[in-house]
Amino acid sequence: MSQNTKIVLIGTGAVGSTFAYTVLIKGLANELVLIDANEDKAMGDVLDLNHGLMLASPMKITLGGYEDCAGADIIVIAAGAAQRPGETRIDLMNRNVAIFDQIIKNVTAHNDSAILLIATNPVDILTQVALKLSGWPKNRVIGSGTLLDSSRFRYLVAEKLGVDPRSVHGMIIGEHGDTEVPAWSALSVAGVNIDELPAENPWHLNDEAKAEITEGTKRAAYHIIAKKGATYYAIALSLARICEAILKDQRSILPVSSYLEDYQGISGVCLGVPSIVGRNGVEQVVELPLTHTEGEQLRHSATTLANFLNEIGFA
Repeated sequence: MSQNTKIVLIGTGAVGSTFAYTVLIKGLANELVLIDANEDKAMGDVLDLNHGLMLASPMKITLGGYEDCAGADIIVIAAGAAQRPGETRIDLMNRNVAIFDQIIKNVTAHNDSAILLIATNPVDILTQVALKLSGWPKNRVIGSGTLLDSSRFRYLVAEKLGVDPRSVHGMIIGEHGDTEVPAWSALSVAGVNIDELPAENPWHLNDEAKAEITEGTKRAAYHIIAKKGATYYAIALSLARICEAILKDQRSILPVSSYLEDYQGISGVCLGVPSIVGRNGVEQVVELPLTHTEGEQLRHSATTLANFLNEIGFA
């Protein structure tokens, strides 16, 4: 790497530790610091990762405290409380807000120039919580948004069409959750707009196929959790992709979550929309030419989140 780059990870659970491993494999930074309330677990990860250095890229990997946030380029937050049996969503959110309050206070005491990348769910809500608590500019507080959803979406479309997912170009926008919106009107393969193909075309997707793909995308996490308890591989890759775009100033267009102002008539909430991501975080949000129905669905997603933010006092 041409310059020193430093990532601090807060939270070394399944998502955090897998992200750390992905950073090592991809050689994304010169320095990686792991912070967790469970220091034994974090230290175990540090040792395990360091034992692979001979087989990967040179990198300084250490167990740290919040003082090590100083000088970090990106601070990834993957910490948070899991839902307890019988616990309401509001109760869970209030516990996570309390956790974030402590984390953000500790982070901002040692760093005021990094980019905050939020991975903890519900990611759009907690991105807004982090933005309000930190007081940092909106371009430097980012959630993983719908990048993972978009990857799932493209995989399912590719499976249906029999092509490589990398040749599919399309996005899920809105909430990372039940109100997410597939932007069918913007879906293309090799420059071909799939939504405009006649029924006899082998790449044509009828309403039934679209509904199946949409439902498969929305239910993906539930399906994986039912099978193995948690999702972590694909979200770790998503976080690493965002970090890569930032550290290498790639100006990649990724559907990350950030605070919107007059986007498709939406203001005052963090949602996943296509954004130019570079060294300054979200450099610019990109407006998709949505259909009327897609626009209405996106505004419904925003309203749903706004109502919840109002309930927890972060609207």
